[in-house]
Amino acid sequence: MTVITPSPSRNRLTDPFARPRLDITGPSVPGTDEILTSEALDFLTDLHARFAGRRHDLLLGRQHRRDRFSNGMDPQFQPLTAGIRADPTWRVAGPGPGLEDRRVEITGPTDRKMTVNALNSGAKVWLADHEDAMSPTWTNVVGGQLNLFDAIRGQVDFTTDEGRAYTVGSETPTIVFRPRGWHLTEKHLDFVDRAGQHGAASASLVDAGLYLFHNAQALIDSGRGPYLYLPKLEGYLEARLWYEVFRFTETYLGLRYGTIRATVLIETITAAFEMEEILYELRDHCAGLNAGRWDYIFSVIKNFRNRGPRFVLPDRSQVTMTVPFMRAYTELLVSTCHRRGAQAIGGMSAFIPNRRDPEVTARALEQVRADKRREAGQGYDGTWVAHPDLVPVAREAFDAFLGSRVDQRDLLRSDVHVTAAELLDIPSAGGSVTDAGLRGNVSVAVRYLESWLRGVGAAALDNLMEDAATAEISRSQVWQWVHQGVVTAEGTTITDALVRDVLASVLASVPRSEGDRFDDAANVFEQVALAEDFPTFLTVPAYTQFLVERG
Repeated sequence: MTVITPSPSRNRLTDPFARPRLDITGPSVPGTDEILTSEALDFLTDLHARFAGRRHDLLLGRQHRRDRFSNGMDPQFQPLTAGIRADPTWRVAGPGPGLEDRRVEITGPTDRKMTVNALNSGAKVWLADHEDAMSPTWTNVVGGQLNLFDAIRGQVDFTTDEGRAYTVGSETPTIVFRPRGWHLTEKHLDFVDRAGQHGAASASLVDAGLYLFHNAQALIDSGRGPYLYLPKLEGYLEARLWYEVFRFTETYLGLRYGTIRATVLIETITAAFEMEEILYELRDHCAGLNAGRWDYIFSVIKNFRNRGPRFVLPDRSQVTMTVPFMRAYTELLVSTCHRRGAQAIGGMSAFIPNRRDPEVTARALEQVRADKRREAGQGYDGTWVAHPDLVPVAREAFDAFLGSRVDQRDLLRSDVHVTAAELLDIPSAGGSVTDAGLRGNVSVAVRYLESWLRGVGAAALDNLMEDAATAEISRSQVWQWVHQGVVTAEGTTITDALVRDVLASVLASVPRSEGDRFDDAANVFEQVALAEDFPTFLTVPAYTQFLVERG
């Protein structure tokens, strides 16, 4: 275990000038020496000393807001910030060098193989994901940073033990790195403040801090820049904290003001009501917004889970992008972005091809093609895919609308006028809850959790790409259906006992092997889908129980 110790001449409990520190409490893993240098840890320590307290206060604010929603209050467009929304003069900085054309972005984790595949995908942007598509084992966290370090310097090529060579081609996407959200901690790093109080490090500050510290200047030298995707924001005050982190980082690293550019994922119902304010807070460091559709659905369920039948959603497969509340949110995002000079990036269709099954592949390509044509027609400037075979399909859809342009920011969508009632029009989603939908949710959640516990954060299940966000939808729907006493279309009342029976049936049906994690996955599922109190994120208890290692 590596420890940075304070000066022995100072008593930390009484000396107001005692320096905070970060202790590495995790084991040594590949990349430790290259990534967790003393200089990098000093920088992370300064980030925590300045911003960890604010982060904690903002997370408390989230809880208070959820309590108000639980007691019957609905989100609204903030009266206090009406002046920002009404002022037509301000604009965001927009895309930095190498980020102008984002018509196709591929997303995925940062293990070595996936890094090479993403860089060779033909996409314009690679969303290098340390959030929903990454299982945050200590090996993945540090190793992912090392892989990005090597990729940015053109030294990520490797050969497997079986002799297969993975080599990056000459044309590569612009990298946009997604750190973990404000709500997550990194328990392999212990922050000790000036008073000697210990606490787990902020995963957001660790991920973003390490990436920027090691790579910002190298990215600038390559003609691109240090770009981030910011996940799970719930409002403009959380965006303001990121702005202050960027300002401090640029000063610390000697970067020109505004060099760091961020794209914010609008994937919570509260953020949807504060899109303009989020753009405003980050305006000198902002490239655009992204429609994070899966987490958005999860956020709707989570915030209104106990508000009665009005907020009960049907089977996950029936909540499409064309239901009224989803269409209102996605059209408001395009209109808001283009009004302020920001890029609007579409979300990820979960359908993926199967190279061993032409029929499945054909269906997936048609589903994705329709999804991307819809987004391009709405005015989006680009979109996400999760598989290299989908890059040409998405590019074709956007090429048809963009032509020789790099984006559609000139399309202002002045026809869009979305009200609070439209954003909350959940009943118009229609559809039904079915026995098959219940079983599907239990099956997906358990199988995804089993993969996640083995260190794999993006899993192809039933010809769909599942990540933490889709698993969250699955388990939160189960929780809501149980607590609302939902009756399925077949006449089955969903109860705790029924879900346990379905869980047992799912476990009996999955192929088992030595060392699999299905028993642990089932245990986590029961905690996050059947507990009396709703856990805000399934990954939080799972991480603490199963992924934390000690050196």
